Amino acid sequence: MPFVGLGLHILIALYFAVHAMRHGKQMYWLIILFSFPLFGSIVYFVVEYLPASRMQRTAGKVASAAIGFIDPEREYRAAADAYDLAPTAQNKLRLAKAALDRGQAADAVGHYRDALKGPFASDPELQFGLASALIAEGSPTSAREAQQALQALRATRDDYRKDEVAVLSARALAAEGRTQEAREAFETALSKYNTVETRARYIAWLAQQGDTAGAQRQWDELQQAARHWNSHARTVNREWMRLAGDAVRG
Repeated sequence: MPFVGLGLHILIALYFAVHAMRHGKQMYWLIILFSFPLFGSIVYFVVEYLPASRMQRTAGKVASAAIGFIDPEREYRAAADAYDLAPTAQNKLRLAKAALDRGQAADAVGHYRDALKGPFASDPELQFGLASALIAEGSPTSAREAQQALQALRATRDDYRKDEVAVLSARALAAEGRTQEAREAFETALSKYNTVETRARYIAWLAQQGDTAGAQRQWDELQQAARHWNSHARTVNREWMRLAGDAVRG
């Protein structure tokens, strides 16, 4: 039996080693994983694997939404205070996120641009945030800049939040008025990832374009899928169901 346990540890370490190589992680992870199979796998899971997973992002969004409902200004106040106390890049990122969540897209763009200066110019989280804020601004000029930020992100980390990056790219094309390209981008994102956000955003865009039949068709498919969700999935996707439903109902 001890040999079985040892073999399992090695298999887990091997899985994370493959993940590390595929996602361009530092080579020292291979040394850690194979020198200390059990401990190294636990550390890799906590430090690298879990933060990049969709489960972690979803849990964070749910927690943030709950806090925001109770006290909408709490995070922005905390982020502003933290940046005043220590104007680090990390605190600037937090302030930019809080401004975007607050609906202050222009302020968020400014914060993200500041944070991207110097050694953080290729940080994928900052590039993603800048693109999100630019799209929230809503102008064709901002949308074009958002596409540039997404291209830089893909060049830096092609594996980073691929499903969300695909949706952002489609939204940027839509904001530029590139209707056919936007439709193709939404369809591609939907076929590859089939996330609730992708379909909800697509429904909202179709309704905005006056394609009521297409929006209704997508809404019917989303409702069909929702019938099989558990209570947690319904809670997580409530925002997107509301967005899609409101769009269809006009």
